[in-house]
Amino acid sequence: MNKGILYIILSGFCFIIVNFFVKLLGAGNSQNIIEGLQKYPGHELVLARSIVSLAISLAVIKKRKIPVFGKNKKWLIIRGLSGTIALTIFFYTIHYLPLAIAATVQYLAPIFTIIIAMILLKERVKLLQWLFIGVSFSGVALIALNKISGIDSEPGGISFLWIGLGLISAVFSGLAYTAIIKLKSTDAPITIVLYFPMIATPIMILLCFYSFTMPQGIEWIILLLIGIFTQFAQILMTYALHNGSASTITPFQYLGAIYAFLLGYFVFDETLSTVVNIGMCLVIGGVIVNVLIRKR
Repeated sequence: MNKGILYIILSGFCFIIVNFFVKLLGAGNSQNIIEGLQKYPGHELVLARSIVSLAISLAVIKKRKIPVFGKNKKWLIIRGLSGTIALTIFFYTIHYLPLAIAATVQYLAPIFTIIIAMILLKERVKLLQWLFIGVSFSGVALIALNKISGIDSEPGGISFLWIGLGLISAVFSGLAYTAIIKLKSTDAPITIVLYFPMIATPIMILLCFYSFTMPQGIEWIILLLIGIFTQFAQILMTYALHNGSASTITPFQYLGAIYAFLLGYFVFDETLSTVVNIGMCLVIGGVIVNVLIRKR
């Protein structure tokens, strides 16, 4: 098997484990899987993930004697800052949207990568690509218009606000992916991964002054697992982008949407309508075709 494909599949498994725990802690007592869990704000979960990732990354860098701050500092900072914004918003969308929908909207990131490359790198976007960009966004429109539960929706509802924030998260994810590809020839994967927690940790500490939940009991273990599996997912995704072409690995990346759908349906009792499922298929199909056209 192509190494890039293997890495992206393993990364998807790690990400869905993280999303599962984030969903649990975002629901708190309203979920019936683990009794007595407290409800955590998204930024505190990002902080837990960042602290664990920072410790692991620094240990690996020290062992391998790699320069801590890397070479291409401009794009490393862009990668870290954009990744911080994207993940923080994404964790909140997991709290307030069905898991499959939150994941699907996030998977629009490659579409925004194409648009960002057109603006920043002056890459040409073909007419056929614009057609399938439209297909993807028509899928988002179907999801958003199917059921509106209000701006202040409870977890499990669908609202314009959280779908809109999911789109913003995907924009910054697209920028982060652009940075990772840009850094492919200059910096080691672990250095690229390091810049996320190095930037996210101080920002999340500031946010925790306004909203913080003191972990208790098993919650410490869950927070640790979020950090560990996110670290694995980020490293594997970076290796995938470094060891395989986008056209080869992208279709396998969207197995994560299937994992999210199955997890939401069987574990969190999230039942989605036929229209929403069609919208999700349009989003993912449009993105995959776009990446294949771009590579060709």
